[in-house]
Order: sequence, then C-alpha cells, then structure tokens
Amino acid sequence: MKLTVPLLALVVALLLVASQSLYTVDQRQYAIKFQLGEIIETLPNAGLYAKVPLLQNVKFYDKRILLLDNPEPDRITTSEKKPLLVDFFVLWRITDVKQYYISVQGDEEAARRRLSQTVRANLAEEFNKRTVHEAISSERDKIMTTTRQKADADAKTIGVEIVDVRLRRVELPPDVTGPVYARMESERRRVANELRSLGQAESEKIRADADRQRVVILADAYKAAQKTKGDGDAKRVGDLRAGVRRQPGVLRVLPEPRGVQGDVPQQDRHDGARPQLRILPLPEEPGRPGGEGVEVVLPALRVTRGTRCRIRCGRPLRWCWSSRASCRSSRRASGATASPSS
Repeated sequence: MKLTVPLLALVVALLLVASQSLYTVDQRQYAIKFQLGEIIETLPNAGLYAKVPLLQNVKFYDKRILLLDNPEPDRITTSEKKPLLVDFFVLWRITDVKQYYISVQGDEEAARRRLSQTVRANLAEEFNKRTVHEAISSERDKIMTTTRQKADADAKTIGVEIVDVRLRRVELPPDVTGPVYARMESERRRVANELRSLGQAESEKIRADADRQRVVILADAYKAAQKTKGDGDAKRVGDLRAGVRRQPGVLRVLPEPRGVQGDVPQQDRHDGARPQLRILPLPEEPGRPGGEGVEVVLPALRVTRGTRCRIRCGRPLRWCWSSRASCRSSRRASGATASPSS
C-alpha cells in the first residue's frame, strides 16, 4: 500500500507531462511552435508532434479559405463623375503562416482590415477609369480580375493570397436613379419609334410589291384566258363552217311576218360587226332527225325602210335584223330563200 500511492502519483505526473508535451495538428490548420516567444518551427502538415512543456508553446491558424464581407456598399465615382454604390466580398487564405504572424501578429481582424483597405483602393481606381455603362455591364469582369491581381500582389507581403474578388451589387444611388431611368426611357422610346417607322416603310414596300404582282398576275391570266377563249371560238366557228358545208340545207332564211315596223332595237345594233354563228338544239321534223343546228346572227343596222329578214335553223328561234344587202349576201352564202317585207 505504501508503494501504490507514489506509483499512482508518478503515473499521473507522467500523463500530465505527456499531455503537455504531445499535440496534434489538424489538416485544416497551420501550427507555429514558439520557444520563449521566438518562432522556432512552422508546421503546415497534419500529424502528431512533441514540444517541451513550459519552454515551448504552439499557436494554430486556419488553413481554409476565409471570407471578407463588406458591411456596407462603398460610394465610388466613375469617369463621368457619377456616383455608384459598390458592394463586394473577398475570398482569401493564409499561404505563409510565418510571414502572416510577423506582419499582423497572427491577428485575423488586422489582416481583414489590411485586405479591405487594399481592395477598396484598387476598386476605386478601376471604377474611376470607366463610365457607368462599362462599370455595370461591359467591363465588370475585367474590373474584378484586375482588382484581384493588384490586391493579391499587396497581400503576399503579409503571407496571404487573394483567391477572388466579387462584385455583389453595383447600382446608382437613390438620388440619381430617377433622372437616369427617365433618360433611359426616352432613349428606348426614340429607338422604338425609329424601328416602328422602318417597319412601316418596309410594310408599305411589301404591300406595293404585292399589289404590283397581283396586277401582273391578273393581267397575264386575263391575257391567257382571252387567248384561250379566242382559240376556242375560232375552232368552234371552223367546225361549224365545216358542218354547214357538209349539210348546206340546215341553214335557211325565213321572211319576217308582215306588220313588223319601226327601227331596229338599240340592243340589236352591231354596226361593223361580223356575223356570228350559234349552236342551237333542233327538234325532230319529218324527214330530218333532231340534233344541233346553226343560227346565223347578222349585223344589225339602223333601218327605217327596206327589206328585213331573219335567219334560223330549224324552227324560228331568233330574229336577226339586217339590211337588204346583208340579206342578199346571206341568201347567196346559205342557199336559202327569204321573202322581203316592207
């Protein structure tokens, strides 16, 4: 029993010494070993390490990417002397833990202040070179890239790397937003009116071209129709003439009944017109079968006195008024007979 207590005390003392002598470095951390306040070793890799109790101590620093967030947007002026509200954030990490400790005494807040000042100065410099349109849209990526490069060059002096600089928001202040939006609206309205007028001019051009094509198409169609109709009429007249030559007895000139007096009706006057032939159905008669016959319509002249006659196929179907000379020429042409009337 007398030896048990001292042994237990010795074991406890050894455990305490071991706990003070051994330490682990996490893979997400850097470690710096100090001896009497002086840096003697930096430990970038994870593992189990030993130290001398009471003479040496160890401090740990984060190896992961850290966030530097801007609490409020900065007011920056462009090359056009127009203010912009710029909100940004920065991603950074420690690369040289010894230089980091020497520069800022390992104080993360001091490092944040230093980086924030550097990034703000570089952003202001880049925005001062550009217009509002370039800063907001066309050269936004270029601003972020240039700012990161310049800030990273300064951050390396304190053992820190700038991973990225991002513009979260770039906008106009409330006091200048209204006039700018009004100017943009008027500009868009001007462009819209210009495009609308161009569209209307193009529409009128298309309509005019379509109307011209329509007139040309209708004229061509009418020309083709008249040509086809004329060819058909010529062929029909030729067929009728051939039929009359084969059966000359079909055409007869009958006298007009007595008592018809007066002038030729206005609608039947065709001065200078050529005789027309029409196909008419013929009923059956004794000695002649039914079928189609020919009616000759002679030109009508204004006559108050003289001989009038009519020409028909088969039965009297139509009256055709003509002068004495036309009747004679018709009788001679057809071989039919006609009785003049006065």
